[in-house]
Parts: sequence; structure tokens; C-alpha cells
Amino acid sequence: MTNINYETTPVGELPEDPQRLHERLNEIWGNPRGLKALTIVNHTTLGLRFMVTGMVFFLFGGMLAMLIRSQLALPDQDFMSPDIYNQVTTMHGTVMMFLFAIPILEGLAIYMIPKMIGARDLVCPRLTALGYWCYLFGGIILTFSLVLEMAPDSGWFMYTPLSSSEYSPGLGSDFWLLGITFVEISALSAGVELVVSILRTRTQGMALHKMPLFAWYILAMAMMIVVGFPPLILGSVLLELERAVGMPFFDVAGGGDPILWQHLFWLFGHPEVYIIFLPGAGIVSTLIPVFAGRPIVGYGWAVFAILTTGFISFGLWVHHMFTVGIPQLSLAFFSAASMMVAIPTGIQVFVWLATLWLGKPKMKLPMLWIVGFLVIFVCGGLTGVMLALVPFDWQVHDTHFVVAHMHYVLVGGMFFPLIAGLYYWLPLFSGRMPSETIGKWGFWLVFIGFNTTFLVMHWTGLLGMPRRVYTYEAGTGWEIFNLISSVGGFITSVGIAMVLLDIALHFRFGKPAKHNPWNSDSLEWANNMPPLPYNFVSLPTVDTRHPLWDSPDLPRTMMEGRHGLAIATHGRREMWGTDPITGKLREIIHLPGNSWWPLFAALALAVVCLSLLTRLYPLAGIAVVVAVIFLLRWSWENGAHPNAAPDARVEPGDPPLHSRTMDGPGLWAMAIALLANGSFFLSYLFGWFYLWTVSPEWRMPETSPLSLVGLIVAGLALTAGAGLLEKLVRGLRRQHDAGLAVGMYSISALGFVQVAITLWVLFNANLAVTETTHDAVIMVGLAYVLLHGGLGAILTLLQGLRVGYGYVGAHAPFEPVVIAQWWRYSVVTFWIIVGSLAVLPRVIGG
Repeated sequence: MTNINYETTPVGELPEDPQRLHERLNEIWGNPRGLKALTIVNHTTLGLRFMVTGMVFFLFGGMLAMLIRSQLALPDQDFMSPDIYNQVTTMHGTVMMFLFAIPILEGLAIYMIPKMIGARDLVCPRLTALGYWCYLFGGIILTFSLVLEMAPDSGWFMYTPLSSSEYSPGLGSDFWLLGITFVEISALSAGVELVVSILRTRTQGMALHKMPLFAWYILAMAMMIVVGFPPLILGSVLLELERAVGMPFFDVAGGGDPILWQHLFWLFGHPEVYIIFLPGAGIVSTLIPVFAGRPIVGYGWAVFAILTTGFISFGLWVHHMFTVGIPQLSLAFFSAASMMVAIPTGIQVFVWLATLWLGKPKMKLPMLWIVGFLVIFVCGGLTGVMLALVPFDWQVHDTHFVVAHMHYVLVGGMFFPLIAGLYYWLPLFSGRMPSETIGKWGFWLVFIGFNTTFLVMHWTGLLGMPRRVYTYEAGTGWEIFNLISSVGGFITSVGIAMVLLDIALHFRFGKPAKHNPWNSDSLEWANNMPPLPYNFVSLPTVDTRHPLWDSPDLPRTMMEGRHGLAIATHGRREMWGTDPITGKLREIIHLPGNSWWPLFAALALAVVCLSLLTRLYPLAGIAVVVAVIFLLRWSWENGAHPNAAPDARVEPGDPPLHSRTMDGPGLWAMAIALLANGSFFLSYLFGWFYLWTVSPEWRMPETSPLSLVGLIVAGLALTAGAGLLEKLVRGLRRQHDAGLAVGMYSISALGFVQVAITLWVLFNANLAVTETTHDAVIMVGLAYVLLHGGLGAILTLLQGLRVGYGYVGAHAPFEPVVIAQWWRYSVVTFWIIVGSLAVLPRVIGG
């Protein structure tokens, strides 16, 4: 079907039977019921599941907060023991940061992004489903530890050595490390999914500079997740290895350093503050123009501020480590960087204020929460600049002043915009309007209660009250302030209860909403209310930032099937694949349907997590094998497989299917996943060189325990395999697939040769991994290259089998290109490992 530019040419003709088209699309995209609902991969359903689950965890974390405020309301309270209090405070921070803030924002993005950019779904729907199940199971495992009174008690940041076996001998730290790593898989899955979807599935004509600002914010957030979360995953793996096996990564006596944990944690932790802030700011940038009745002022400046904020945030991690004894030059640099991040944040604030000033704002319920955000977040930003000053930070570090600042930034920067966005998009979710009366009561109770709680807490901190103390004596001068803060906390709870009551009641009693009730400008309001499972009957060409303002009739013509891809006779789930910069149409992306494999894989990974917790290592190994089998079986149904797209026919004038090209979205997904992998690898290298140069007890042997000859031979085998794969890919580009299967088997054999030789090097090194950090770090590095070499060999072996089945070849050349990326990455990281672990110590010594 020919695409129609509705701005410059007449709208296309009606399909022969629009009603039959709707029915066929529902057959293809519709969600099953009953037990099969567990197989759903539709982004609308999964986004709602993320948000509802996140809200449940929010209520759990809020209950823990009220326990904390009850304990601190009066001096000498003892209804919680010190141990239980430490568990409660640790779990409150953990739940709010890891199980509520990030997942609910990702859920909102998963729900909204395809609708905003004119797509029918996210580009890797089964990956989204896997992410949800990992999030759910990881969250349940983590929170269940509190029920067992075995929760972590070292703080939500798990500083070593407090979280090490010597000071936390129980399973509390293990629950945290394994549960959080499980949840991080979910976050990374969503991050990869959102980056690729935004870059490659925008509707035809939607160039980057025409993209909704919300999509820019989510793109920056997702890229920060991809780069920022792997350091914490590495830290969690190292600490769990130390606790479970005895590898002394953070033990000074063995050559480790507990400060390494702080570096790895805050390499994740400070970007996370902006990962939480950016989606909230995206909601603000979406709502303000709508309620001001005019386009946002300074679109380009806003995009610049988004990208600059994301970039600078990775240079601020030592902002949290000013008191650990770092050099003065480092203090000066990170202090300056901490203040510099206020510049792009200020640009965004001025863009919002200018838009309100030049427009005619309507103070509807969502705007009330936006105004609350502006007040609270600006106050939090001011105290952030104060904490960026090293002398002041030294005075208030580890006091309630920092707790107050953190809540002003995170609650002001995330929670208030989130509620504004939920009220704004509620008609899209349900087709009904929220109650202005109950909603305003909820807002004022939350606003007053929040400021009563945390504004006063600044004074408590300035008076010297440390955080994480379970009680305090009378006569300290903190009594009245703690009582006021506790009263404010309960007022906030009542306000949140009213908001949740309003949202629950509106689904039954809310006034029916008219189409596009807020007169919005973006494509999500071209959908049904509630949305169709496939979002849009036909996909339009968009060459404006405000499609619904510039073409108010667009929702009707899209629903009538007058635009692109208004066809369902092929039986595929289809949407456009477009150029990442210009939005020019490139291919038709066909998506996989509902599947049990994501759930099965997540269940196997949950068994791995529980087995490691209970030290049942043989069962953990079996579960790992089962999880890999499930994931490989999942990957088998791809490309030209009969369950994917055996029929490559398209309509005259339409582009080819992505699986019949050399540049489909899977290539981009692999690239973004390898970017996360590279962040993990660079964090590992950082740890190696940090310990080598800083740790006071670091011991490097006079001669390297690694066989350099063996590693070189292994590396040559790996490099030869990658080179042969590149040759096969070049042949596929010329439509030549002679000898493809044999070539794949040969490459796989070279991969297994590299694994075998590397294993020989490892076994002959006689590493004392429980005695010296040096040997433990080498062990992790060799395990890393073994994993990548082995997985590359297996994936290439499967490619050979797929060639035999007719799923891969000149007619479907896509998959070898993706595998080639993995081999390139494996070759580069292998030689870097050889140079860092085996060559460099020989050259410069210990």
C-alpha cells in the first residue's frame, strides 16, 4: 500500500472493508485470556503490568517509611529493635529506588512510546516480557527476605565491609545482591528495547528533530540505563563471589579495597538520580505545552539540555564520596562537575517557565502536580548545589540534611510528575476523566505533608542528627523536628491514599472522556480509549512535531485505514522500520507473537537465584543450563522460521521485511546490548587497574601465572573465526551463500578451540583465588572471555543448523550479520584481556 503524506497530498482511499480489517488485526494482535494471558507480549499490557506492580512495591515501601517515622517520632522509642530497624531502612531505600522508581517509569515508557511515535509495538516484545517476569520474581525474592526477618541491613547502598561476611554473616546481603542483579536484568532489557524502538520504529517521516520531547527524555534515560547499570551488576557479582566463595575483592588483607565497591556503586548510583529525573522532566515537557496551549519554547535547547544532563551525570559519581579521603584535585574536579550539572537542568526549567509565560495556562489537575514539581524540585536543586561544595558537604554528610535533599530531588523530580502524567493519560487508559475534587484534595495533602516531613528534616540534619540511627536521647534538640516530620509523613500517606482512591474509583464512576480531552498534539491521542492491541489501524506519515494540532482529522483517517500498512492478510504482526535520523521508510518489521519462552526463561533464572541463595550450587548449574536452553529455543523461532515469517511477500510499493535485509532492528538491539556489555567490561578493567595502583596490600607475582603462548594461540583461533565469519557476511551481501553451513560449522569449531585452550590456560595457572585479589580478578576476566567465546560458538553452530533448515541464506541474510557483531566484540575484549592481565604486568611489573 502506498504511503500518503497527509500534509501535502489527499488521504488514501478507504480499504474495501474497514470492519473486516479491524477484525483481522484483532485476530493477529489480540491478547489471549485465561492461563494463556501469561504469554502476552503486547507492550500495552506489559506496560500496565510494570506500572501496577511498581505501585504495589511503592505501597510496601511507603509502609516501611511510616514504620521509620513512627520509630523516630519520639526519643527513646523501642518498638523496633536496632536489627529490625536497619532491615526496614535498608529495604525502604531498596524498594523505592530499585523496585518502584525505575520500573514504574520504564513501564510508563513501555506503554506510551510506541503510541507517541506511531508504532504498533516495541521492537523486541518478548524481551519486554522477559524483563517484566525478571522484575516480578526478583522483587518477590527481595521483599520476601523481610518477611523471613533475613533482609539486608547494611543500607540500600550496601557499603563494604558492612555488607561483607564478617559484619553481615546471614543471608541478608545475599538476598540484596542476587535479587537486585535479577531486577537489573529487567531494567537492562527495557533499556535496550526502548533505545532501539525509538531509533528504528518511528512512523514514516518522523525525523529526530520532529520527535516528541518525551521520546527524547526516554531515549536519554534508556541509554543511561544501558551504560550505568552494568557497573552495579559487576559490583554485585564480585561481592557475592566474595561472600559465597571467599574471593577477596573488597578485603584489604587479600589485596582488595572496600572503596572499590563505592566507586562501582556510584558509577551506577549518581546517573540513576538522573535516570529517575529525566522521565519525570519528559512528562513535564509534554504537559506544559498542552495546558499552555502553545508549542514548547526552545525545543532545540531542551534537547541539548537532555543530552548534556545525561552526559555530565556520568562524571559525578565521586560527588557521594567527598569524605572517604580522595585527593584534593579529584575533590575540586568532581565538585565543579556537580555544580555544572545545574546548567542543563536550569535550561529545562527556563524552557518550561517561558512556555507558561507565553501561553495561556489552564490550571487543570495534572498542571497542579506540575506546579508542585517545579516548587519542590527547584528547592532540591538548590540544596544539591550546596552539597556540591566540599566544605559544606563535610559538615552535613551522613546527616538528615542529605536525606531531605535526596527526597526533594527524587520525590519532587519523579513522583510529582509521575502523578501528573497518570492523571493526564488516565482517559487514554480507561476512557474516563478523573475527579478534579478528590484529585485536588490528594494533591494538597501530599504537597503539604511532604514539605512538612522533609523541609523540617533539613533543620534536623543541620542540628547534627545522623541518618540510619534507630533512636535518639531526649534533650538533643531534635525531638520537635522529628515529631513534625513524622506527622507530615502520615499526612502524605493520607494524600497518596486519596490519589489512589481517586484513580480506582474513576474506572467505575469517572465521567466518560471525549476523544483527545486535553487537546493534545501528540499521536497517542489518535488511538482508541482504551487503546487497541495494535494501536493504529494504519500508520501515517508525520512531518510535524504537532500532528494532532496540525491535522485534527488524523485520528479518524488512521482508524479508517487510509494510511500505511492497512493490511492483515499476511497474518504477521507488522510495523514500519525507519531510518534512525531522517525517519525515512526502510523496511517492514515483523514481530513475534505471544510466547511461553520469556516466562519459562525467567522462572529458570529465578531457580538459579534461589539456588545460589541456599548454596545449592549443582541445582544452580542445572538451572543455568535450562535457562540457556529456553533462551536458545526462543531464538530459534525467528527470521524465516514458519512461526515467524516464512512468507516474505509484501504489498506492491512497500519495502521488504526486515529479516530479508542486512540491517534490521535486531542488529541494533545487539549493538545496544553490547554497549551494556562493554560498560560491564570497562568497569572490570577499571577495577583491575584501580586495585593495582591503589590497594595497599595488592600483591602481583614476579612472573605472570598465565601462559602467554596459550592465550595468543586461543586469541588467534578466535580471530580466525571472526575473520571467516566476516568473509561469509560479505558473500551474503553479494547474494552468495554457497558453503554457508560448512563455514558456520568451521567458525563454531574455532570458537570451541579458543574455549578449550583458554580453559587449559586457566587450569594450569594454579590461581589462589581465595587468597589474593590479583588471582581472583584474573579468574573473573578469564571466565568473562570463556563465556563470550562459548556463547559465540554455540550461536554460530545454531546458524549452521538454520542454514540447513532454510531459515538463513541469501534469501534471509540477516542473522549472520548479528552474530558477526558478537564475534567482533569477543575478539576485541579477548585481546584487551590478554594485554591487561598477561602482557602489561610482564612489561611494567607489579
